[in-house]
Amino acid sequence: MLKAVLFDMDGLITDTEKLLNRFWCQAAREAGFDMKPEHALGIRSMSPKYAEPHLKGILGQDFDYYAVRDRRKALMNDFIKQNGIEAKPGVNELLDHIKARGLACAVCTATDRERTKWYLGMLGVYDRFDDFVCGDMIANGKPKPDTYLMGAAKLGLDPSECMALEDSPNGIESAFRAGCIPVMIPDLSQPDDETRTKLEAVCETLADVRPVIDRLLGL
Repeated sequence: MLKAVLFDMDGLITDTEKLLNRFWCQAAREAGFDMKPEHALGIRSMSPKYAEPHLKGILGQDFDYYAVRDRRKALMNDFIKQNGIEAKPGVNELLDHIKARGLACAVCTATDRERTKWYLGMLGVYDRFDDFVCGDMIANGKPKPDTYLMGAAKLGLDPSECMALEDSPNGIESAFRAGCIPVMIPDLSQPDDETRTKLEAVCETLADVRPVIDRLLGL
């Protein structure tokens, strides 16, 4: 029986994946590396432990991942301070539905705790979640299963009792390997054939997850 819904954040709750893509490329170009949008897409939801070798394999061993990441963060911080962030469509409708169905919910993100609280606080939804698993809380982030295993454990549940909502293949891989029920709400790209084999459903917006929840609850 479904008992909880676990949320990714960037590109799922917050419309920030497009900013990550933009500023990764800008920061890399400033450092002399021709990083393409598809390279940034490839590290969506991926923890630094795995993103660093991935990008070095594409851009070369001289690519200073952490220096470029720090610059990307600074660029993105400046932009958000000036412009704010947007919520993805259907966030509040889905959270209302989850509460109405008596389900728990938590955020399971590769983003650090401070930034997670900042983003969700700006959107007024931070206090609507029961718990959080952030990137600086675990040793092995996405696409490893640890993020979602911890999310389920924090709620006192088996992963099989948790739906996991993701916008990226790396996140879906993490949820699938943890034994959760993966549902994809695509953001910057659609699921490929391999990813589709791991999905319970694909939804256009978060609001469209509501009937999937009801189906799994037998309603």
